[in-house]
Amino acid sequence: MRIDILTAVPDLLEGFFDKSILGRAQQKGLAEIHVHNLRDYTEDRHRRLDDYAFGGFPGMVMQCQPIDSCISALKAERHYDEVIFVTPDGEQFDQPMANELSLKENIIILCGHYKGIDYRIREHLITREVSLGDFVLTGGELVAACMADAIVRVLPGAIGDEQSALSDSFQDNLLAAPIYTRPADYKGWKVPEILLSGNQAKIAEWELQQSIERTKRLRPDLLKTNE
Repeated sequence: MRIDILTAVPDLLEGFFDKSILGRAQQKGLAEIHVHNLRDYTEDRHRRLDDYAFGGFPGMVMQCQPIDSCISALKAERHYDEVIFVTPDGEQFDQPMANELSLKENIIILCGHYKGIDYRIREHLITREVSLGDFVLTGGELVAACMADAIVRVLPGAIGDEQSALSDSFQDNLLAAPIYTRPADYKGWKVPEILLSGNQAKIAEWELQQSIERTKRLRPDLLKTNE
C-alpha cells in the first residue's frame, strides 16, 4: 500500500518512517510512505501557506490553493481510496480503523497546522476526518505518524511473527494479557507458573482471563462494544 502525507512542516517527520517495522516494511515492498511539503505547491512567492480568517476569528488558516494543488497532483498519478484529514473533531482512530485502512491501496493523510485548514477543503476534497483523541496538538504530523505506524504494522509480512499483531490490545476489543520474559525469577518477582507449564490450552485460557480482567479494570468501555 501507499501512504502520502501532506504537511507544512515535513522536518517533523524526517527519519520516522525509515526505522523499525515501518522501515523494514518499505524495504520489503509492502508499503510506501511519502511525505510532501505543501510549500512546494503554493503559488505565493514567499511560500506562504496561511492567511487571516474571515470574520475576525483568531488564528491563521491554511489556504485552499496549496492543499488543492498537492492533492490534485497526486490524484493525477493514481487513484486514492481515502483522503484523510487529521483533526481533533474527527472520528476516533482505533485498531479496527487501522485494520480497515490497511486493506486500502492508496491513502492521503493531510496534516493541519496553525488554526486549521480552510473548511472548503474539508467539504470538497476530504473523504474522512480522523482524530487521535480529545486534545489539540500544534499540528497533525504526530497523528499522521501514529496512524501510518498502526496501519503498516498489521500488513501481512510487516511483522516477523504475524500472530504478534493479532494478539495486540484492541484487536478483539480487549486489552492484551501481561507478558513476561527470562529470567523466570527476578529479585523474587516471579512469572506466573502457568506460563512455564507448557500446557498451551491452559495458557490460552489464562491469557483470555487476564485480558478480560485487565479490560474490566482499565477500560470497561471496551466491553460494552462487545455486548
